[in-house]
Formats: sequence, C-alpha cells, structure tokens
Amino acid sequence: MNERTMAPRKALYTQTDLADVPWLDARPGEYPFQRGIHATMYTQRPWTIRQYTGYADAAASNLAYRDALERGAKGLSVAFDLPTHRGYDSDHDHAAADVGMAGVAIDSVEDMKRLFDGVALDEVSVSMTMSGAVLPVLAAFIVAAEESGFDAAQLRGTIQNDILKEFMARNAYIFAPDPSLRIATDVVHYLLAHLPRFNAMSVSGYHLHEAGADGALELALTLANAREYVRRLVEQGADADRVCAQLSFFFAVGRDFYGEIAKLRAARVMWAEFAQALGVRSARAMQLRMHCQTAGSSLHAQRAQNNVVRTTVEAMAAVFGGTQSLHTNAWDEALSLPGAAAATLARDTQLILQHEMGLCDVVDPWGGSYLIEALTARMVEGVKALLAEIDHQGGVIAAIESGWVQARLHRGAARTQAQMDSGERVVVGVNHCREAHSTESERLEVDGRMVRAMQVERLRHIKSTRNAPRVDTALDALAQCASTGKGNLLAATIDAIRARATVGECTAALERVWPRWHAALTSEASAWSEAREGDAAWRAAQDAVSHWCAAYGRKPRMALVKLGQDGHDRGARVVAAALGDAGFEVSLGPLFATPHEAAAWAYSREPDIVGVSTLAGAHATLVPALLGALRERGCGAPVVLGGIVPTAHHESLFTCGVLKIFGPDTPLGQIAQDVVGILNEVEWSLRDCCTS
Repeated sequence: MNERTMAPRKALYTQTDLADVPWLDARPGEYPFQRGIHATMYTQRPWTIRQYTGYADAAASNLAYRDALERGAKGLSVAFDLPTHRGYDSDHDHAAADVGMAGVAIDSVEDMKRLFDGVALDEVSVSMTMSGAVLPVLAAFIVAAEESGFDAAQLRGTIQNDILKEFMARNAYIFAPDPSLRIATDVVHYLLAHLPRFNAMSVSGYHLHEAGADGALELALTLANAREYVRRLVEQGADADRVCAQLSFFFAVGRDFYGEIAKLRAARVMWAEFAQALGVRSARAMQLRMHCQTAGSSLHAQRAQNNVVRTTVEAMAAVFGGTQSLHTNAWDEALSLPGAAAATLARDTQLILQHEMGLCDVVDPWGGSYLIEALTARMVEGVKALLAEIDHQGGVIAAIESGWVQARLHRGAARTQAQMDSGERVVVGVNHCREAHSTESERLEVDGRMVRAMQVERLRHIKSTRNAPRVDTALDALAQCASTGKGNLLAATIDAIRARATVGECTAALERVWPRWHAALTSEASAWSEAREGDAAWRAAQDAVSHWCAAYGRKPRMALVKLGQDGHDRGARVVAAALGDAGFEVSLGPLFATPHEAAAWAYSREPDIVGVSTLAGAHATLVPALLGALRERGCGAPVVLGGIVPTAHHESLFTCGVLKIFGPDTPLGQIAQDVVGILNEVEWSLRDCCTS
C-alpha cells in the first residue's frame, strides 16, 4: 500500500462515478475553479519556478539569488535561519549554534539591504517564509526596499504570516496564540493599506503534511486556519473581498500522484465556496492561488538519487493540479543542505517539464477524467467532514489548545513510519530492492561559527553608529502599542527598524508585554504498536526490551532531547511513540533547549540513555556541548544521535562520545534493539552513574 489515504481508491472508474459531481461543465477560469484559476493557465505563461533558498549570511544568499535571476527565475523564496524565525539576534546565547545553518541570518535592515542588493524589487516577486518574527523581518524588508529607492506600494511578493500552523506543526512561534494572532492580523491590515500588490498571508498546508497529515487532513486544517484568519479580519472591519484577494496558499505535493492532483483541485473548489458564502463579489477573491513544494518527507537517505524520480513525479502532480508556483526539492536534502549540482538539477527538473515535455500545451488535461473528477469530489466530502469535526471541537484554536490537532498529526506520522518499517508501504531502495551502499553528493558546508562572528561584528557596528535615544523611543512605542492594543504593530515595528533597532530588540520589546510561549512536547501511547501489530520484526524488538526489563526489574529510561532552535518535532515524537510502545520509558524534553538546559533536564529524568534528535545542521556544535554538560553533572548515560547527520561528521561525533548514529531511514524496531544492545554492552545502571 502506498500513500493513498486521502480518498477511497478503486481499480476502475467509469461515468457512473461522476453522477453526483456538480461542476463538470465549469471551464478553466470559471467558478468553482477546479480546472484552474485562469482560462489559459500555462498555455500563455508557465508556472513560476520559485526555489526556496537561503544560507549563511546575506551576501552569500544574495549571490545565489542573483544567479537564479540571471538564469531566468521570475521569483525568489527566502529561507531564514532558525534564530531569525525565533526572533533572536545572532549574538544571543540561544542562537549560538544555529546562525546561518538552515537559512540566511537577518539581524537588521542592513542585512536585508545586502540580501536584495541588485534585485529589482518592483519587478521580482519575493516570497518570505516567516511567521514567528514576521514583524521585524517584514519591517526590515519594507524599509530596505524604500531605502534602496523602491516605492513600497509597488513591491510584489508574499509573506507567509501563518502563525496557527506553527502551533500545529513547525513550532517556530514566539508568543502565545492570542498575541500571535494580533500580530498576524495587524500585518494584514497594514499590507492592505500600504502594499496592495503583496500577499498578506500564505496559509500553509505544507508543514502539516510534513508533520504527518494525509491530503484530506492537510487541506482541512489549512482551510480551517484560513477561515479563522478571515473571520477575525472581517470582524475587525477589513473588507472581505480585499482580504481574500490578498491571501495565498502553500501545499505539499507527496507521492500519491492522483490524490495530490485531486487535493489541489478540491482546494480551489472549497475556497471558492467559502468565499462565496462569505459574500465576496470579485472573482479574484474566490480564486485560490497556491504555491507548491515537493514533499521533504518523501526524500530518503538510502539510494538517495532515487529522490530525483520521486521529486519529478511530485512536480508533475503539482503542475497537473494547477499550481501558480513550484519548488522542487534537491535529491540530497535527505542527507544535508543541498549541494550546488543537486540544487541545479532540482531547478532544471522544472525547466524540462516546462520546455521539453509539453506539459504547458494543454489547459487542465485531467478535466473530465473519471478518476480525477471522482477523487476531487470525494476529497471535498472528506475535507468537509473533517471541518465539521474541527467545528465540533469548538473551532481550530480550541482544537489546537486541546491537543486534538497535534494528536491527529502524530498518529498519521507514526502510522506512515510503521508502514514503511514493516514494508507495507514500499519505498524502493529503503525497504524494497535495497543495496548495501548509499550515495552522498557534494555538500553545502556552512561554517556557522564564521557566519556568527561576522553577524556579531555587524551588530556591534550598527549599535555603535545609530541614534540610541531614537531607538529606545521607537522600541518603547512598540511595546506600548502591544500593551494598549492601540495602533498597528507593523507600523510601530517599521519605525523601530528604520531607527536601526534589530530583529532581536524588536522581539524583546514585545516580550515586555507578551512572554515567550513554551509548549510541552508529547507523544501518544500505542500510536506505533497499533500499526505494527502482528509484525515479527516488531515483536523481536519488544522481546529484546522485555529481556532487559526482566534483568533490571524496570523499564529502560530514555531522555530524548532536541537542541537549539530547531522546532521540527515529527521525528522525535515518532521515535518516542515507537520506543514507548516497545517497552521503554521515554521522556521528551522541552523544545529550544541549550545544551546545558537539556543536560539539566535529562539528568533530572535519571536516564539509562540519552537520545538526541537533530535535523537542522547544528549537531557539530550542540552535541559535543551536551556531552560536556552531562559529564559536568556526573551523568555517564550513553548518548545516541538520530536525524540528518552527514557521514563526514560521524567520526568527530564518535570521538566526542556519541555511541551510535541512526540515519533517517533506520527502522525503529532496529533502533529499539540497538539501544538495548548498547545498554547491555556498557553494563550501565542508574545506581552507578546518575546518583549523587
């Protein structure tokens, strides 16, 4: 069975499957837009190739952007580093290991000016994936554009500004939901008034897909979030037509080829119906405009070059689904940041589809297909049922606060991994037609220490040359705006950024009013075993843990931690669920911990073993620091590491004390048995090493 959970699937579809489909006579560009939002679609202009890029500092990323534009790109998509997402300047202690590692470091308007130096911002569309620190980052973009000679009203692009999905999946939030929604809606109000060509929100289903949602759940949660945003904005006096016209959407395209086409078509139908029910009048407001990205969760480290095929087919599904722009992942992203050759191939994949394969020659070639039209209709039905379930929870915010959303995503992620581990879901090169060797490409290596040193020096310079009283006054005004509810937060942040306040200082001003939000990381009992019931390999893992329990009279205890500013928790939660169901006692540590904070927390759990989940490239700094902090506390628990760790980094990690590194495709039953083996080999016990 492959990834086909979005709609019931039959072996043969006929005309009878379309008996109740109401939109079959609608043409492309006509309500409800299932065939596309434009009458001509790609026959007049192909989709925009918009590759998500950003690394190291602004100067390095600027070179990549200018190269892309010289090669014909019409739009840019900015990847920010994790400290920027979380509102930290590069000189903050919490930012130490993550600066420039998973995106570009932006601390001030001067960084933003360097980032877009030489880019015609009134001609090039710029998409920025930013929600948590949206105020200072968007303010820096606007001020940088104005100081570079561009009229803000002529700027084109998209700011993600979708904070609700951060509480569901990616965890790149800063403040609690209520103040976060105030920030998001203030951004929309400002852009409606001052940047009419800029999409004020890009409501994201991509991150929900990556967290474990199937297509129906991805679409339902995305539309639920969009409904909540629009409802609040209209209640605050915004015009529904203008709000809906300046929203866009962002979807993942995974391996279920037919289902993904149907999902994108269904998204347009449901948005058109929602907008019409809201009373909007303009066709543009009813047209769902989308960006798509091939699914990162479909990339595998084993036989990684197979990812080229996966990404190509996913890209075709996005095109047949009618996307307006597309990012194709590089094949080596399961191993590390993409190398130059792999990134070029990812871009060229789209160029080949546009110029060599004839995909742009016909508008909606799947229109009228028994299969696709039936799947689209079934998708609409399934999503409506899920939306009713969300409404029954009290709405999407209540569903987040109760944990309903996170539990649904977690169960989906655990089920998917269990199906891959058991072989029920075939992945060529991973659990089918495996070979002993895997291929690594050239890697993009970022020297985070050097990038941080440069950023710290730039921060020192900007702080030493600015008008300090003016900065203080602007930051006080920003805090006052947050406290009183009077005024627009983005307008106040623009004033502060123009005075040369930094991203971190603007965030700190808001923290005077709204403390940082901390959510507990949990896993759901039995989410794993239910999917592996009757599996011999899984029973063997459970037996190995049972033997250890019998020998020691208790369950083995694992403290599982994430370090730094990486909030992607799918892997950690799935590992916790699997090991818990295997018989371990697993404790999940808090997100965004420093090595010393994680060591203190782990020590308090009295662990037999410490596990570290890493995905964002900061392991070379954070893991040795964690080991040192554990040793300082006298805790001799063995440490294992799992996630995306390039082979070239293994030796140094082993040298500093890591006992085992588990790659992304390691079956979780094997992890359970290997961990028990480590505990047996070291003959380590709580009584010997973790008591004072």
